[in-house]
Amino acid sequence: MAIDIKETFQIAAPIDAVWRFVLDPKKVAACMPGAELEQALDERTFLGSIKVKVGAITTGYKGRVQLTEVDEVSYRVQMLAEGRETGGGTAKASMSSSLRSLPDGQTEVVTEASVDLTGRIMQVGRGMIQGVSHQLFQQFVRRTKERLEAPEGSGALATPAEPEPLRIVPLVLRTLWAAVLGFFRRLFRRRKT
Repeated sequence: MAIDIKETFQIAAPIDAVWRFVLDPKKVAACMPGAELEQALDERTFLGSIKVKVGAITTGYKGRVQLTEVDEVSYRVQMLAEGRETGGGTAKASMSSSLRSLPDGQTEVVTEASVDLTGRIMQVGRGMIQGVSHQLFQQFVRRTKERLEAPEGSGALATPAEPEPLRIVPLVLRTLWAAVLGFFRRLFRRRKT
């Protein structure tokens, strides 16, 4: 099942600092919930894994990420990722990120991805996967901002030694709560008109 994701956020850091971060797989992996960079095959191809915890079950994906295009002039990077779940499922993704300098000195990051998933994780359905993906991206943004917006010498650039498994249940509950709130907001708006 293919899922399309588009997210935009701003970071209070100059575009060159954000660009260096985006091209550093160790720093990016440290900000991804449950992710770990295991090996660099060359300067554009990396092996890694991600752990996912669904209730009492922990599963993991092992795979490869390749930077297929790096445009230093327009601050745009494209990548392909493929992974295999220990239980037999697969994940394939293409992703692009582009950076734009804003007048106030911040940097805008626009990320677009198309993800094709198979396996146990798909039992929760497309809508739930998209909602959980948004929550995961928000965690990534928060961690990225903590590292890039931290004052020099604050120690915020330290990376965790062992990534914790990604806990899906709290994300699913937040996604469900957001959907319920959205439903009631739409319902009350209709009644007011």
